[in-house]
Amino acid sequence: MNSKRPVNLDLSTIQFPLPALTSIAHRITGVILFIGLIFAFWALDASLSSPAGFAAVSDALAHNFLVKLIAWGLLSALAFHFVAGIKHLLMDMDIGVTLEGGVKKAQITVVVSAVLIILAGVWVW
Repeated sequence: MNSKRPVNLDLSTIQFPLPALTSIAHRITGVILFIGLIFAFWALDASLSSPAGFAAVSDALAHNFLVKLIAWGLLSALAFHFVAGIKHLLMDMDIGVTLEGGVKKAQITVVVSAVLIILAGVWVW
């Protein structure tokens, strides 16, 4: 089959629309949350093992920059994943499935997620 259609193999030249970017970010944050369960389960196990373990986790969350960054990153991923998940549920219910509706929901997803991420940062730091 000899096709004369142009083939673009350079993905850096493709301009993805905002709904596509939010959908891709939704998948990425899901992977981040899955991997982040290792940190969350370690912290839960250590904090429930003994009073000393609880104090160690509490101290790490209060004074360790890397631990705070990981906690904020996980909360940020959770916030975006939650908001984008609601967007996907609305799409499954045939709400706003037009092109304009998709762009508007993607914009709302980014704004609400940004607010939640900032609030999570204030809470962690």
